[in-house]
Amino acid sequence: MDNSVKSLANYRLSKSESDLKAAKILFDSNLYSQSINRSYYSIFHSVRSLLSFDKFDSKKHSGIISYFNEHYIKTGLIEKNFSVILMSA
Repeated sequence: MDNSVKSLANYRLSKSESDLKAAKILFDSNLYSQSINRSYYSIFHSVRSLLSFDKFDSKKHSGIISYFNEHYIKTGLIEKNFSVILMSA
């Protein structure tokens, strides 16, 4: 596996973890709208981390979501409930 791909995936996963931590802090501070925003970005960066291994990225969130659904959900590699979570976020 290409080390640059692995590094990019780890970087994006780190961003996801940071956003999740921020979401929890914001939620505990009753800042729900901001917490929802950070929660969405945590999910989004997790998906982008996975897609790093396909060497795929998009400037649009819809492109990321579409690729994820087509290559991971429709093929059965990932359970459909994860798409539902992403789409509802």
